[in-house]
Amino acid sequence: MSTIPKDLKYTDDHEWARFEADGTVTVGITDHAQKQLGDVVFVDLPMLGKKVDAGEPVGTIESVKAATEIFAPVGGEMTAANNDVLEQPEEVNDDPYGCWLFKIKPGEGDSAGNLLSAAEYAELIGD
Repeated sequence: MSTIPKDLKYTDDHEWARFEADGTVTVGITDHAQKQLGDVVFVDLPMLGKKVDAGEPVGTIESVKAATEIFAPVGGEMTAANNDVLEQPEEVNDDPYGCWLFKIKPGEGDSAGNLLSAAEYAELIGD
């Protein structure tokens, strides 16, 4: 059974999104995703200042088993990247909800409308 924090929103591509008080959205991958990937060995993060659309691939995460794209949960501008995870990608496995990957400032009209609640995500993954 995966841990699914109730205070986050989720994508059907297994990213989590936390809406911060400053208006940014902090993004990482879910516990379910890291378990499916196995040991994470490499993370490629988006460039700061890059403007993206919701659902657009913005990075890559690689494990000993597979590589998969990371998608933007909302459209907007990349404002921060967690450079620590570039040096220590295993942090994604150790603490998937504490190890954020990037932050995005949503554009005008970009919202969480297409994101899933914890209960909806649990249903998606059969938890």
